[in-house]
Amino acid sequence: MPSGEQYQPDGGLEILSEHQCRDLLAARALGRIAFPLEGETEIFPVNYSTDGAIVVFRTAPGTKLAQSTITRVAFEVDDWDAEARVGWSVVLKGVAQEVTAGTDPFSTALRALNVQPLAPGEHEHWIAVYPAQLSGRRFRRGPA
Repeated sequence: MPSGEQYQPDGGLEILSEHQCRDLLAARALGRIAFPLEGETEIFPVNYSTDGAIVVFRTAPGTKLAQSTITRVAFEVDDWDAEARVGWSVVLKGVAQEVTAGTDPFSTALRALNVQPLAPGEHEHWIAVYPAQLSGRRFRRGPA
């Protein structure tokens, strides 16, 4: 579907603008980080925040910390409104970098964002996902 094609109320698919994608990213706090690991794709739910462009999440030592920063990643957030029968998905593709100890203004600003992990345990490491590509879609389903 061409990127200029717009939402069709009769059940079509809307390609979201970058601005719409950023607004939807900012409206949520739970998404999924995905990256390759040993020939498979691993996907982890994470609580996150965004500064409007960069997604940041906190994690404990382990797979996300060790692996997400050595390969390209994808970050996804979505929603479905069952009553309105409208759903959307936003996908950010890029690279991740640990910003826990960074003293530069960007790292400091990212660590100031409100990220509240729901998973138990300490989440002292901050990972920033820098976008190379941002895309989104919204769709409507007709009556059940």
